[in-house]
Amino acid sequence: MAPLQAIGAGNFLVERSKGFEQLSGAKLGTPDRAAATTDGGFIDAIGGALDKVSQLQANSSGLSKEFQMENPDVGLEETMIAMQKASLGFQAAVQVRNKVVQAYNDIMNMNV
Repeated sequence: MAPLQAIGAGNFLVERSKGFEQLSGAKLGTPDRAAATTDGGFIDAIGGALDKVSQLQANSSGLSKEFQMENPDVGLEETMIAMQKASLGFQAAVQVRNKVVQAYNDIMNMNV
């Protein structure tokens, strides 16, 4: 049986925020497109987060199918934990999407 890890949106967000720590030291001014493409940045952080959510959902689905087929190596606890992790990850991704769309709309509605 796989070792259990703590469940929580906080853990998911802490993992994702590690990519943002690099951005916090960036100086303000005109954006440098060459530096943005080589350092990764926001797009890579979001892509990594979505990949993680996809992996969590695939793992949850696989464990659920194995449990339904009465595989003795897969327990109910492990399956439920995987399902909760996938659910929390998806909820966090939806909230990030909502905030990004809201920020985009706010910027588009600004008077110049």
